[in-house]
This record gives sequence, structure tokens and C-alpha cells, in this order.
Amino acid sequence: MTNLERNRQAKQVVVSELKDKLGRAKSVVLIDACGLTVAQDTVLRTALRKAGGVDYKVYKNTMINFAVEGTEFEGLKPFLEGPTAVAFSYEDATAAASQVSKLVKTMPVLEFKASIVEGVLYDADGTKAIAEIPPREVLISRLLGSFKSPMASFARVINAIVEKDLPESE
Repeated sequence: MTNLERNRQAKQVVVSELKDKLGRAKSVVLIDACGLTVAQDTVLRTALRKAGGVDYKVYKNTMINFAVEGTEFEGLKPFLEGPTAVAFSYEDATAAASQVSKLVKTMPVLEFKASIVEGVLYDADGTKAIAEIPPREVLISRLLGSFKSPMASFARVINAIVEKDLPESE
């Protein structure tokens, strides 16, 4: 096997890995992490790993370009310039963007390039906005809490009416 064939095989392995991750991802966030120190990169990787359901890796733009071809993530192609790190969210669609957004405060060299969240393309500013959305569980609990309050008030009013209309026992 020649070096060219080995190189081609290695690239195919990377593209296959990327396609597998894209197939499972609810969202993909492209990040410019140029200028991060090794220590900062370690902190970033650890935070994303702890977020659960998030995978982070640096890929060559050409490999990403081949992998997104014909997928819902094809819209990311125009943003594949310069060094690119990719964060895949498999469970909570906003987890990767949210974790990176928290770390931007301590690592100003981190910048969003773009993202696709549940099939919708966002530029850097849109990705920042998506990052501010609370996790799904928090949103559901807020929604249930907003239902609970009016129902509890309604139940108290009905109970007061029932107690008022009941005859006194002797």
C-alpha cells in the first residue's frame, strides 16, 4: 500500500467518524478556538464532557466539508475557514453552545462561527442567542409552574364557594 492510499484511507476514516456524529447530533456548533492554551483547551473539553451528550473535537475544514455534504448540516460550509473546532450535542440541542458561552467569559479567544440547531442555521450572533436558552428540563418546569399557579388559585376559589354554600352541621 502506498502512502497516498494510506492517506486516503485515513481521511475516509475521519469523514466516516464525522458522518456518524452528524447523524446522531441534534446540533452542531462551529467554534474558532485559535489562541487557546493547552490548559484552556483542557478546561473546555472537560466542561463539554461534563455537560453530558456533548462531543468536541478539532477537524480539518476539508474533512468537515466532505462529511456535511448532502446532510442537514450542509449550511455550515461557508463558515469553514480558519481553525475549526466542532461541538456536537446529542441530547440537549443547546448544551454545547451554552457551555462554550459560559467559557467565553474566561477565554475571550473562543468565538462562535456558526451552528445548526435542530435543522436551523445560525450565525455567530444567533448561536450566542441560542446559548442563552435554558435547558429543556428548566423550560418544562417553568411551563408546568405557570400552569400550576392559576389552577391552584382556581381550586381555592372553588373550595371557598363550596365551603360557603355548605350548611352548618349542628
